[in-house]
Amino acid sequence: MATTTIRDVAKRAGVGVGTVSRVLNDSSAVSESTRQKVLDVIEALDYSPNLAARRLSRGKTMTVGVIVPFFTHPSVARRLQGVVSVLTGSDYDLVLFDIETADKRDVFLRNVPRRELADGLLIISLSPRDDDAEEFIKVRLPTVLVDAYHPLLSRVVVDNVAGGYQATQHLIDLGHRHIGFISDYLDDPFNSPAIDRYKGYRQALADAGIEFRPGYHCQGVHGRLPARQMAHDLLTLPDPPTAIFAYSDTQAIGVLEAARELDLNVPRGLSLIGFDNIDAAEYLNLTTISQSLLESGIRGAELLFEEMTVSSAEPQEILLPTKLVVRSTTAPPLA
Repeated sequence: MATTTIRDVAKRAGVGVGTVSRVLNDSSAVSESTRQKVLDVIEALDYSPNLAARRLSRGKTMTVGVIVPFFTHPSVARRLQGVVSVLTGSDYDLVLFDIETADKRDVFLRNVPRRELADGLLIISLSPRDDDAEEFIKVRLPTVLVDAYHPLLSRVVVDNVAGGYQATQHLIDLGHRHIGFISDYLDDPFNSPAIDRYKGYRQALADAGIEFRPGYHCQGVHGRLPARQMAHDLLTLPDPPTAIFAYSDTQAIGVLEAARELDLNVPRGLSLIGFDNIDAAEYLNLTTISQSLLESGIRGAELLFEEMTVSSAEPQEILLPTKLVVRSTTAPPLA
């Protein structure tokens, strides 16, 4: 069976090919009666326009680029679910750029701003440098950050400083004075959530009059296994912490594994709090700081579409709340 072409539609409708093209592209330069006649023929012939050709005619890629670090991380995957839920109801496809190294990150942030790659850009959990943000603005590429910050760009964020403070304060309220913190590397300028949660941790200690112990902070590559080793190092100190705040729930799972290996009961021998409230946190009954992962992806995609439609004179910020979720991994320290 021969494939129906745009010329077949034009001939049946008694119009030119250009008119059919304008109808397909929602042009206002077509009368309503002609538009309806063409649409009726398209339905009758079951015509499917060539998507690539439609994109070229619009001068758009009809894609949204999403840059993420390690898209398999549970928190990133959950945010991506929110983004996809919005894109599913649109004409746009998603192009995912997964960053696993600093070099790869620099390449993507330098090359993606070319408009032929995407009509809009979402950057998740990576804060761009000043020159990156300025380039996005220069080439007029609508860009929205999710779980990241730059003053020149619109963003959807949680107050990570407040979340870090909230986690640490919960442990202090339980009576802990020896509180460790396990995190990603803090010297990575792109990883603002880690730095901000650390600031919240330090501030809560200071406000409670608790001296910060540098030996109680371990930092390394994100992941369950590195966190397990860092927790092992902390828990085998001569004067180990009685509680640990883990930068993420994934790292908190590593801490649980280390405690089990050391035959240390949680929460009687060690209190533990994570951050994110991923599905595994509920399964493991982990006390954590909940942030709206799915909603942040949804709001980020919606904000990007808004900026792709009407350019905002000033960057917009959507601030989402955090919430303490108390489960069974925190308790007062042993007397």
